[in-house]
Amino acid sequence: MVRLDVITTRGGDQGETSLGDGTRVRKDALRVEAMGAVDEANAALGLLRLQTAGTPEEDAMLARIQNDLFDLGADLCIPGTEGDRLRVSIGQCLRLEQEIAAMNAALPPLRSFVLPGGSPAAAAAHLARTLARRAERAVVALAAAEALNPELVRYLNRLSDHLFVLARRLNGNGAGDVLWVPGDAQ
Repeated sequence: MVRLDVITTRGGDQGETSLGDGTRVRKDALRVEAMGAVDEANAALGLLRLQTAGTPEEDAMLARIQNDLFDLGADLCIPGTEGDRLRVSIGQCLRLEQEIAAMNAALPPLRSFVLPGGSPAAAAAHLARTLARRAERAVVALAAAEALNPELVRYLNRLSDHLFVLARRLNGNGAGDVLWVPGDAQ
């Protein structure tokens, strides 16, 4: 597995970092930006898990997703699409789709857009959703410049859907959703 004995290496003091294959790149490179955005989304999921600690099913889903995001980061950290390495798979994307369908089946249809909020757990899910969207945009930008595993974008797109539906579930299966009221209707 992974062994990290030294955390402070001073290797990035000049604004560069190493990728998984040893290549040195600037810290503002598209690939590093994408990896950082995925890391931000994962950190938000960690905070969300604090809000869902009393609900084993939600916590288990989020734990799997956090591990998936580490897989996604491992996929991103080595340029190219060839070679024997950890890759995000279609199976991970399909699992998200199945979980979305199962959660959504218990929810009433939406009759308005949903504002982030409601319960603390739902608000945390919405924040994680927005960070997953940021990660998706960063990976899309990288994919426009370099060949990537297409499952990366697909996974992040499904993840934001998953977190939206989870937020509704955490809002009492939609009963506590905060609905958008257009300006003229207020």
